[in-house]
Amino acid sequence: MDRPPPDLSDPAQLTAYRRELRGVARGVRVGGVTITTIGAILAIVRAWAVPGIPRLVPIVIVALGVMLMLTAIALRSAYHARRMRPVD
Repeated sequence: MDRPPPDLSDPAQLTAYRRELRGVARGVRVGGVTITTIGAILAIVRAWAVPGIPRLVPIVIVALGVMLMLTAIALRSAYHARRMRPVD
């Protein structure tokens, strides 16, 4: 990064940086939450209405969603570490 790290003690820069961080890996986060929600709904549907769905299907879908959310956390953490590194 060629920008200096933000001064997080300044409220305006802190607000701008939080907005900036919200945009990092947004699609991955939203996708992870969406897939996890679909897996949870499928687990409920399987339990109440369609017991013929294999038990492993909702588990795998939820696991994939959680994996995406953890990926987004790792991406944001890496971005933050790079962004807070002083410019040489």
